[in-house]
Amino acid sequence: MSRIGKIPVKVPQGVRVTFQDEVITVEGPKGKLTQRYHPVISFTPEGETILVSRANEEKQTKAYHGLYRNLLNNMVVGVSSGFSRALIITGVGYRAEVQGNLLSMNLGYSNDVYVGIPEDISVASEPNGRLVVSGIDKQRVGEFASQIRKLRLPEPYKGKGIRYEDEKIRRKVGKSGVK
Repeated sequence: MSRIGKIPVKVPQGVRVTFQDEVITVEGPKGKLTQRYHPVISFTPEGETILVSRANEEKQTKAYHGLYRNLLNNMVVGVSSGFSRALIITGVGYRAEVQGNLLSMNLGYSNDVYVGIPEDISVASEPNGRLVVSGIDKQRVGEFASQIRKLRLPEPYKGKGIRYEDEKIRRKVGKSGVK
């Protein structure tokens, strides 16, 4: 049995989960998410939890078991409380601000960088160089945060660039003098 797949998914109050035509639909106070799933996986609602089971013991089916259990759990958490990812902008003159559905950033290039913010994601810019990307879909939040980080990767000598809040940058010493 899959260690992840056998854990039941807890469904909080106010969240409705339906399974129909190999599509999971999860509705909650923050929105609605849908996900297709493979027919070898079955979902059994039992009170406040949902059990995920598989049809056979093939290697690919075992992988689907844990995958769809985690996807369902992420959908339930997303529509009830949401996900967020924090980014830190480090560097002299580096800054970011939200202008409607555009994120305007000065990252040391000759021109400002503008990034369109998707409809289902919100970005908050704080004055200390912190950006918070949030939304109900964990994959889309992580992907958008990754796209922002790629605009100016953190460099190892001074640590300038965009990094995740929980990321540690390994610093290099650099040149230490003449011979």
